[in-house]
Amino acid sequence: MTKSALLQIQVPEPFSYGETISYLQRSPNEPLYQVEGDKVYRLIPIGEEPAVVEIGESTDGGTLLVRIIGEETVSEQRQMEIKAFIREWFDFDHDLLPFYEIARQDSLLSQTIDRFHGLRNIGIPDLFEALCWGIIGQQINLTFAYKLKRRFVETYGQSTEREDRTFWRFPVPETIAALKPEDMAPMQMSVKKSEYLIGVAQLMADGSLSKRQLLALSDFETIEKRLTGIRGIGPWTANYALMRCLRLPNAFPIADVGLHNSIKALTGSSVKPTIKEIRQMAEGWKGWESYATFYLWRMLY
Repeated sequence: MTKSALLQIQVPEPFSYGETISYLQRSPNEPLYQVEGDKVYRLIPIGEEPAVVEIGESTDGGTLLVRIIGEETVSEQRQMEIKAFIREWFDFDHDLLPFYEIARQDSLLSQTIDRFHGLRNIGIPDLFEALCWGIIGQQINLTFAYKLKRRFVETYGQSTEREDRTFWRFPVPETIAALKPEDMAPMQMSVKKSEYLIGVAQLMADGSLSKRQLLALSDFETIEKRLTGIRGIGPWTANYALMRCLRLPNAFPIADVGLHNSIKALTGSSVKPTIKEIRQMAEGWKGWESYATFYLWRMLY
């Protein structure tokens, strides 16, 4: 094992490292991080030189232990950036207690928080990755979506070697912006999705779209409208990005099939709920629609 710098990150309450590890192991085709035992390994895209980290948990469960692989000395600024990325990835800055209070009073959500207590909305800090993942996952099952994501990352991303492991960085917009739709055909990406991915990449590469710009907009509806005005981004993809990347608590991909299937299973119904019925169910979730959706999804995958 190479010499490495160590960091500690205090965890919020409630937080379950075990539930986090379980969530991160959903697919063997996830290309951007690896789980081995009780450790998580990933590349963190910061500065000119990305950091590669190993994340574990202290014996008392109150701290994340972060080993910066291959770096013996790390500047204070770099330490701050690494900590900020991990805190955002694991959503450490939201107080979950208000969500748990409303969930305990809800017949659907109470079942989810009992099962996954301490799980936080594992996010996607990079806007381009969040939008691409939303587009890639449109109208296909999760298993095939992960296969496409791996092909996309390993074809157009950059890799770094550390301790006999290969770590991948998600493709940058400039790389995808220079492609033609037919370039992605060998990876079984549809022409439409290829066009959508390239279009989003071009907007981000030329500075027309950024996470900072979206967060600076006045309200939820304005941000959602900005995203849905982009070709290939409908309400589902927009709300997915608002939920997983911008962390807007009222983001609500209400038309999501997985959400419908989860509600159907939890209610014991023989049919999926209608959008109108879901809106009625969600009246008690106001301001926490994002977390309610995440926990309902987790019941399925």
